[in-house]
Amino acid sequence: METSVEELMPRLLPVGDCDISEDFDPTVPPRTPQEYLKRVQIEAAKCPDVVVAQIDPRKLKKKQTVNISLSGCHPAPEGYSPTLKWQQQQVAHFSAIRQSVNKHRDHWKSQHLDSNVTMPISDDEEGWKKFCLGEKLYLDTGVQVYSDENQGIDYVQVGFPPLLSIVSRMNQATVTSVLEYLINWFAEKEFTSELGRWLYALLACLEKPLLPEAHSLIRQLARRCSAVRVLEENKNEEKVSALNLLICLVGRYFDQHDLADEPA
Repeated sequence: METSVEELMPRLLPVGDCDISEDFDPTVPPRTPQEYLKRVQIEAAKCPDVVVAQIDPRKLKKKQTVNISLSGCHPAPEGYSPTLKWQQQQVAHFSAIRQSVNKHRDHWKSQHLDSNVTMPISDDEEGWKKFCLGEKLYLDTGVQVYSDENQGIDYVQVGFPPLLSIVSRMNQATVTSVLEYLINWFAEKEFTSELGRWLYALLACLEKPLLPEAHSLIRQLARRCSAVRVLEENKNEEKVSALNLLICLVGRYFDQHDLADEPA
């Protein structure tokens, strides 16, 4: 190695040239300390001064920077905010569901999926939107979907529910990715029951402590829920309860207390 390099990376111990026998073979395990040191010197001499990593840019995610907004939620309109007791009950129930999912994950993961269930790959954003929400909602068509007692429900059209046999197969990277896909969808679309059940299931699978990306996503979700709630004219709408629930889980369970609703 060059002297300049050695100056940047000084030797821990001074080692001179090793006096070894002429029959030294560097391909066989060293038999003496001198042979070991000689072998280290030979390997070090073969190392290039500069090493360039071979990185496949296709494997890098599109978004490398995570922006975490510190802005809060829209305050709940008068009469819309849930009570503290209700919020505590929802957090306790949610915690029990998470524990059950983790406990039985291996069991449900081993269950066979129906022949009509084909889970998209992790980075297939459009595929996951269709899978979770259904092609009817994804394509925004007004086609009425009927269920036939013989053929059953067409889940391709109405979306597959977040069954345990499905979500148990999703690793954390996939859970975070699908959560991002659906929150992006929600940013421009209306809240639906199909969306709500998947958001709840994904939050139940999200591991703590949160990664920065997941932290940013759930805060974005809570803010969007609060913005949609402000526009609801009837506080007794089922949608309001669902929005309150998601805000509650983000604020109370995932410790984003600045986003939590003030008790009614």
